[in-house]
Amino acid sequence: MAMTTLVLLGVAALLVGFAKTAIGGVASISVAIFALAMPTRESTAAILLLLLVGDAYAVWHYRRDADLALLRRLIPAVLPGLALGALFLAWVDDATLRRTIGVLLLVFAVVQLVLVWRSPDTSRISDSRFAALGTGLGSGFATMTANAAGPVMTLYLVSQGVEKRRFLGTGALFFLGVNLCKVPFSAGLGLFTAGTLWRTLALAPFVLLGARVGLHVARRLSQARFDQAVLAATVVSALALVVR
Repeated sequence: MAMTTLVLLGVAALLVGFAKTAIGGVASISVAIFALAMPTRESTAAILLLLLVGDAYAVWHYRRDADLALLRRLIPAVLPGLALGALFLAWVDDATLRRTIGVLLLVFAVVQLVLVWRSPDTSRISDSRFAALGTGLGSGFATMTANAAGPVMTLYLVSQGVEKRRFLGTGALFFLGVNLCKVPFSAGLGLFTAGTLWRTLALAPFVLLGARVGLHVARRLSQARFDQAVLAATVVSALALVVR
């Protein structure tokens, strides 16, 4: 593997850890880097294992902040979403999957931008059972096909008006559960290889380092500034996947 690719994967692993303890949207950049640096199918399994490392760290740190009531609304629709995503993975070719990842990231980023710019009244949406089921289904599908459920979950939590630590704790527990559910689906599709496991072991320290940095940043800097930068980076990375 070329040195440039190794450096890119190391940066992506740092961003995975950072996303899990600070700004979740940064993980979209990691998804794009992995999909560009590796065969797309293999990249979904490789980054899944790194996400689990970051999830475990984030859940431990924010374990007292998760809102279980919010999670209970989402869970019923997540598994059907994962199943639909697994069927899609089994059906499409590598190029189509890569472009699908790009389109998903781009769509979610645009939706977040509209939400930020227009600041609509989301109180009616936040209390809707349909919104919760739609979020669960969308998260399951997006995370299975593209490890890109972060923006979906972000939109839902933003509509709930949750404060920062509750936001991070709820998201951490949700994604740990979702990503663990993805493991048998990915294994059934034959996406885990010996190389993937060794790569995860090599990159795991970078995930933990990124998570530590994220903890400090989350305490000190404005969420709004990070949201703007993350959305811009997500759009760029999505376009790179779509036009590649």
